[in-house]
Amino acid sequence: MDVPEQPVTFAIDNGVARLVLSRPRKRNALSREMLERLLNAMRSVADDPAVRMLVLSAEGPVFCAGMDLKEMQDRAARPEAAELWHADAQAYRDVIAALVRLSIPALAVVQGPVVAGGVGLVLACDVVLASDSATFALPEPQRGITAAVVAPLVVYRVGAGQATYLLLSGRTLSAQDALRIGLCHELVEVNELHGRADGLCRSILTGAPSALARTKELLLSTAGRQLFADLDAGMRVSAAARETADAREGLAAFLEKRQPAWHLAANGIGICSPSPDVVN
Repeated sequence: MDVPEQPVTFAIDNGVARLVLSRPRKRNALSREMLERLLNAMRSVADDPAVRMLVLSAEGPVFCAGMDLKEMQDRAARPEAAELWHADAQAYRDVIAALVRLSIPALAVVQGPVVAGGVGLVLACDVVLASDSATFALPEPQRGITAAVVAPLVVYRVGAGQATYLLLSGRTLSAQDALRIGLCHELVEVNELHGRADGLCRSILTGAPSALARTKELLLSTAGRQLFADLDAGMRVSAAARETADAREGLAAFLEKRQPAWHLAANGIGICSPSPDVVN
């Protein structure tokens, strides 16, 4: 008898919560079930005073391929597609916000490629340790959609200039380039990754819990004081982008392994102006 898939595994060991993306056959693509499980795990961690740190990692060669595009396309065929897309964008935003809001330090351990929504999970963590073979990419525009929920986190972590390049170019960054611009903080060889992660945990946990929590609170109240409002705006932009003809074409082209045929005349190409969703 087949054992049911556990797309996320969660355990607590000596005060460290270990959260693992466990859907390697699907490149750890984020399904709605995975988002629900991730959010439940965040809530459990937040409610447990014995937990002092969270480590986020993944099984298999790929850390996370982003949102489950097959699931997204299936939703597009349903009559209530717009409602489902808004619910999905909110579910992803909720996971990101819950991870950022944790009062304990969070460490992302990235062993391989991380794409699209997976980048958001990584950047919602406080410290990012990556293997020297990891890569980082935000290819959403090439799929007819936007990285609107991830965008505020990119700005928060590496600044608007780097965010503009990453979000528009579609370029896949090497681990070395990601380190250079601040997407990750340390690189090691892949066979040394978990040993170094354990070392970072020990180092971080030498700090007083109250001091670590207050440090995180200070960072969010200064550099990140608009972050949650921006995540909310990004959620609305992300959901709206999925309703476009370009989104349908982009997702179909990706799944069919062909080049998309964009409909430029229908998009009102011209002078850009801020979306009402991102204007204060």
